[in-house]
Amino acid sequence: MRPVLFEIPLPRLALPLGATLAVLALFAAGVAWFGYRRRAWDLLVVGAFGAVAALVLAFVNRGSTYTPGPLPIMSYGALLAASLAAGWILTLRLAERAGMARDVAAHAYVVTAIAGLVGARLLYVVTNPGEFQSLAEIVALSSGGLTAYGGFLGGFAGAWWSLRRLGAPFLLWADAAVPSVALGLALTRVGCYLHGCDFGRPLSEQNASLLRKLGTFPRWADGVLAGSGSPAWVDHVLRKGLSPAAPSSLPVHPTQLYEALVGVGLFALSLFWFPRRRFAGELFLIVVFAYGGARFMLELFRDDAERGLFGPALPGLLWVALGLLVAGASVVVLGLSRSRRGVTAVVVVAFWGLGLWLARFTAFGREAAIALSSAQWLGLFTMLAVAYYGWRESRIPASELTR
Repeated sequence: MRPVLFEIPLPRLALPLGATLAVLALFAAGVAWFGYRRRAWDLLVVGAFGAVAALVLAFVNRGSTYTPGPLPIMSYGALLAASLAAGWILTLRLAERAGMARDVAAHAYVVTAIAGLVGARLLYVVTNPGEFQSLAEIVALSSGGLTAYGGFLGGFAGAWWSLRRLGAPFLLWADAAVPSVALGLALTRVGCYLHGCDFGRPLSEQNASLLRKLGTFPRWADGVLAGSGSPAWVDHVLRKGLSPAAPSSLPVHPTQLYEALVGVGLFALSLFWFPRRRFAGELFLIVVFAYGGARFMLELFRDDAERGLFGPALPGLLWVALGLLVAGASVVVLGLSRSRRGVTAVVVVAFWGLGLWLARFTAFGREAAIALSSAQWLGLFTMLAVAYYGWRESRIPASELTR
């Protein structure tokens, strides 16, 4: 694993941190003013967000100095930046194909990206409140701590607000943007894998040797990052009885790669379906529904403490049955809303077959009781919400969809 891709050498100069951040805040405010004067709403949003963030950090770090050393380029951060850049190009191209003005799509993308980052951080903070003792720690994204579902919910809210304000159709934008969401999921989960977080349950000796090799995370050399090793290694020392002298973690399910593959599949599906969608928002609903079901199942393999567990502890097979019931009922509602009964039957059978196999494969039947993670609760909720809105929005005539 490689949490740090490379380091950029910087001159060792003592900088007054508060004053430096205040200067950056002024610069960002200038960008916002320029965007306002030119009616470039994406620059206005980026500048205003940057100014507020820099002012908050300047206040938190007033009176302190900072001497920069080599600047580490983190694997997760680099892949997150790559996903945002690729998403910008792809989303604007698809939005133009859907009939949206480029400047409207650009503004919506910027707001969506910023709101997604904020939402991803906020859900992680809410899920793991004990990790943070100050405002500075909450806004310090360099230490990690983002959630995929928080990013989706934050981006959804930001896009809905900005497009409603501009009088643009949200569902057309959602169809154009959702392929980039799937691509971002694939790229950022590879970043999670390189960092060693979001890991899965321990594997058995019977599992394939390649799977065991992919799911073994090393103890980092001292000084690579804060802490003594990868998150999986640290967790196994603290909770699984692994020796602190062990060079690597126990072999676990590489759940990061599982979800990256889900992202690749959803990305391919969305590109295929985009020119074939029959009503505004159909592609968005399909991808969101599919991710909700896939994430519910994938969480059966997860074992990291940061995902958070909520609700009553019940037998694992009961939770699996509930998830399959919600997924199956939602697929039926979606299928009947457009009379796709053949596809509906296939998907329901596939959901149930996959879920029962996963229940057996993860040995949930032998566990006394478990609680669901925040992502699993959100997965159940989004499947139900998509079923309802899919049924409602499917009544929009296909002739109203601008291709």
